[in-house]
Amino acid sequence: MLSFTHTHLLLFLITVHLIPTTPVSEEPSSQGQGQGQGQGKSRKRVIPVPHTEPPEPDPISEAYGYCNTPNHSEQAWEGHSPVDYKLLSVQVMIRHGDRYPLYAIPRTKRPAIDCTLSPKRKPSHPQLSSFIGHMAQGGRALWEGTLSSLPRLPNHNACEMGELTQTGVVQHLRNGQLLRQAYKRHKLLPADWTTKQLWVETTGKSRTLQSGMALLYGFLPDFDWSRLTVHHQWSTLFCGSACDCPARNRYLEEEQRRQYRLRVADAELERTYADMARILGLPPRQLRAANPIDSLLCHLCHGLSFPCAAAGGAAGDGGCLTLAQFAVIRRQQLDDETDRRKAGMYHRYALLAAHPYLNRTANKMERVARASAPGRKARAGREEVFSLYSAHDVTVAPLLSALGLEEARFPRFAARVVFELWKSPSATKVQREEPGQDDAGGVKGESSKGGNEGGVFVRVLYNGEDVTFRTAFCRSHDRHGAQPLCPLDNFLSFVRKDMFSVLNAISYHDACNRRTG
Repeated sequence: MLSFTHTHLLLFLITVHLIPTTPVSEEPSSQGQGQGQGQGKSRKRVIPVPHTEPPEPDPISEAYGYCNTPNHSEQAWEGHSPVDYKLLSVQVMIRHGDRYPLYAIPRTKRPAIDCTLSPKRKPSHPQLSSFIGHMAQGGRALWEGTLSSLPRLPNHNACEMGELTQTGVVQHLRNGQLLRQAYKRHKLLPADWTTKQLWVETTGKSRTLQSGMALLYGFLPDFDWSRLTVHHQWSTLFCGSACDCPARNRYLEEEQRRQYRLRVADAELERTYADMARILGLPPRQLRAANPIDSLLCHLCHGLSFPCAAAGGAAGDGGCLTLAQFAVIRRQQLDDETDRRKAGMYHRYALLAAHPYLNRTANKMERVARASAPGRKARAGREEVFSLYSAHDVTVAPLLSALGLEEARFPRFAARVVFELWKSPSATKVQREEPGQDDAGGVKGESSKGGNEGGVFVRVLYNGEDVTFRTAFCRSHDRHGAQPLCPLDNFLSFVRKDMFSVLNAISYHDACNRRTG
């Protein structure tokens, strides 16, 4: 049986993973239109159906989108709601910002990038200088586990492998600033916020910790370190004590086999790797193992020339790797992403990979909803109103798939998924009796009854775009009806029951221990 570790998952999704996909689209599929009509071809010319198939994605344009170059205009729809709705809580899952490659291409020079921070170097941000100074005071916070030993700022003149760059810091300062502007009028966090109202959690990598701190500073400038606890999450799936899931591991193995079969069948990709290996004087297998796309993306994102190798001796022919070769690898990645959606194995994996985090999200929302119920005595400072989880592409990608956002672009650097909880002004004033709670503060059982009796609703946003009505749990909701937002009950039912129907199971435990295939 596959041992499900951070290393296995990281190698799988970085080595063979498709970086971006086509944008989310609400256009209905028109596949098969005109079939069964004798003059189908002529009819299609006479009465064309617009947007029947999305244009083929351009590998280079998609790659630049993945870079997520900061300081460009971006519309953020966080914080928008019908008039007089009250924002109850926000939960944010982010991917770390731009980083140095995790792999080096043999016989080439590593990209020359400075990973210290300087407000005078581009890209910069108005808050960068004060952010640097504020991080120096971080010893006053409570850091769980090994987090206290990690640097709070990237600090090497020559970047180390996987280190967050200044670009990555600026990306998340900007994210935090966008969220601050979006939620400022809602007064989400009071000035005297407590430790329990603000939750920050990160994996044990410096790039995720530093990304989380940058977003938090952009969102809450000069925050009080003494009130902050930074929680450590050992799993990239944020599954905590619910990580044991044999079926998830088997789905992952099957997905890896699918990817391998597709890759070896791509003749153009094989020729490209052979050409690149000949330039560098390497066996093609060794070049593949070095995952050159990771390093080439860094060159592209930072405007650096692709690496070169000198000819001579036992070395290769010499020369430089090219943008055309890069485009072939990226094109195959995009093809793989399309095939992945059709095969459906990754979606099954994603449902089990993302469920523990989604279940935590649902429980938090339900507790906040009940605490805000009419007639309920307020417990000031007791409920989390802002939660920040700093993670990886291998965290965010399965989350998007599990939510049913199969057409969403693959998580770029500094991607963000936001869950908002709203209460309507016409909320009912009578709540049913609350069910009991377990020792951890969660709700006993898996019933979602009561979650929306107070007129409570959920929104999901991805990189600032409202994708709520594209999620699996709210596609069928009439957004133009009396309730223009998605009822919380829909989300609770999805997480606790509906999402397991694809797996022919009734619960997470049942799905994890059921034989696949």
